[in-house]
Amino acid sequence: MSDPQTRPPVDRGADGEAGEREIKRAVPEAGLIGRAIDRLGIVFALGIVAAMAILIMEVVLRYAFNAPTIWAHETTIFLCAIAFVYGGLYSAARDSHIRVVLVYDYVPKSVRRVLDVCISLACMVAALFFAYASVLMVEKAVLLPDGSFRLETSGSAWNPPTPALLKIFLLIVMGVMALQFLVLSWNYARGQRANKDKA
Repeated sequence: MSDPQTRPPVDRGADGEAGEREIKRAVPEAGLIGRAIDRLGIVFALGIVAAMAILIMEVVLRYAFNAPTIWAHETTIFLCAIAFVYGGLYSAARDSHIRVVLVYDYVPKSVRRVLDVCISLACMVAALFFAYASVLMVEKAVLLPDGSFRLETSGSAWNPPTPALLKIFLLIVMGVMALQFLVLSWNYARGQRANKDKA
């Protein structure tokens, strides 16, 4: 029986021959939070598709009917922005983020596990710093100087509160990302101990 994390579907290449390709999922070390992040990714992928549809509609309305909207561009910018912000979290859960592997690829598996723990902890600290910076941004985006609540708006003719919503979303993602890296580092460390017990 195949592992549910990676199912090998049939993939027909250019020459028509059947081959197997791996469908990437959250890495096992990402835990339950990683699987939830992976599954939620479809929502943001659909947001990109919605942004494309809105832009096509806007072009048709503007050039075919001379009736442009005031909300299309800001909506697509917001949908794409939250997808890009979520993309960092999504990549962390799948262990598909960019990394320099100059040393990593040439060391034994036991050293890689130690590096995985150290990298995950360093990324967690970085995510916490970004979360702190996000808290400062969110305070300015949702509170007036007198302390009353008001969402920051774009200042356009439509004037939606998307800048404040994006900053709040960034804060949430940074907090979850810090937690994800903590889970990754913990599970990498446990895997290292398990491998030592087997040896």
